[in-house]
Amino acid sequence: MRRRLVISYLLLMVLVLIALETPLAATMASRETERVRADRLADATRFASLAGPALRDGGPGPIESELTSYDDLYAISAAIVDRDRNIPVSSPRWQASPGTATVLDVALSGQQTSAPESVWPWTTDPVVVAVPINDGGEVLGAVVIVTPAGPIRRAVVAWWLLLALAGLLAVLACVLTAFGLAGWVLRPVTELDAVTHEIAEGDRGARVQHRLGPPELRRLAASFNHMADVVSDVMDRQRAFVAHASHQLRNPLTALRLRVEELGPSLTDPDGRSEHRLALEETDRLALVLDALLTLARAEREENERVTVDAAAVAASRVAAWAPLARHRSVALRLAATDAPAYAQTVPTAVDQALDALIDNAVKFSGTGGAVTVTVARRDGGVTLEVRDSGPGMTESQLGQATERFWRAPDAQNVDGAGLGLTIAAVLVDASDGRLTMRPGESRGLVAALWFPTPDPAVEPAEEEPAADLRPSPAR
Repeated sequence: MRRRLVISYLLLMVLVLIALETPLAATMASRETERVRADRLADATRFASLAGPALRDGGPGPIESELTSYDDLYAISAAIVDRDRNIPVSSPRWQASPGTATVLDVALSGQQTSAPESVWPWTTDPVVVAVPINDGGEVLGAVVIVTPAGPIRRAVVAWWLLLALAGLLAVLACVLTAFGLAGWVLRPVTELDAVTHEIAEGDRGARVQHRLGPPELRRLAASFNHMADVVSDVMDRQRAFVAHASHQLRNPLTALRLRVEELGPSLTDPDGRSEHRLALEETDRLALVLDALLTLARAEREENERVTVDAAAVAASRVAAWAPLARHRSVALRLAATDAPAYAQTVPTAVDQALDALIDNAVKFSGTGGAVTVTVARRDGGVTLEVRDSGPGMTESQLGQATERFWRAPDAQNVDGAGLGLTIAAVLVDASDGRLTMRPGESRGLVAALWFPTPDPAVEPAEEEPAADLRPSPAR
């Protein structure tokens, strides 16, 4: 938009310059031609006063020496022409031009004349001036002076170049002024664009200064700030509700589980005991859902504070933490050899919780005798953590839905989990300016990859505090 405004200002300035300088250039050419014409008419009038006796007596008289000196001094040829168009006296360089005959006809009729009216840079014909020679009211002949157009043409070109230079300087000044003016006009829009990007990146406290620019843009800035306040308030209320609801439901859910558990010894019927066991499992599953919701609300409320962590060390600690569960389920969980350390810049606990969600899924779906491999590598200017499993994997359509809240694959409805683990991982990775990608394995299974940016080399890496051992049990 800035470029369009500058082009509009520049186009307007160019049109104004053309409208002003075109008649001025024509005036310059006419003035220079008129100056030369007036000078030559004065010379021709003087020569006409000296040529009268020569035409009456038939002798050259003093006019011949005058024309010769004039030609030698100024390189301008002149001639005396009688009424019969004979040339009794002329300068050494005299040569008739194409317009001499026309000018001479007017002069022999008793009038001063000249041609052309104006000399332009592309004009090649000389300036011809003719003055009649009178004797007692009788026209005896005429004085004709032929001036080369070269000096006049060079003078006109010099004036035009000066005008062009002045116009160029005016255009440059217009460009500089246009950039400043466009910047002043668009400053509120530029700030609005910058604040929009800041809000999109997670800084929900960014606002636009609504006292800049014209009234229309000030109203737009005020409306944008109001909209940002409303959206931020709604998001805060939503996340606070989820967090508070999850927290407040834990106590009654715990009490309910205790009461249900106490009913166990009093049940003697086998069907009753089976229903009792299912009720306890459902309360445990509901507790996991509440824990996952609380974790998700906390993750989404992060203000993008960044810490530097050793992703290789974190991966090693998480593999060690999940190893007992993997052994219990007869799954081989191992950490591939990596070049340690591998520093990444993330929001707090992002690597821990994202790896927990991916390893939990991989161990859960690999099945007995399966294998899960965690790999850490430096790649694409950052740090990549991959979790490979030997489970059934997912289809392309399922991969596109895997990070949706509460989504579960059709064949995983009876598997423990709340369907929030991958959602939490995606939120944390996105807040860290990273990427979460999933693709089918080469033969079978799934490859889930986390990519985090590396910290600024000037920033000293600092170890992240160990995160709580949160082990959500999401389903794909």
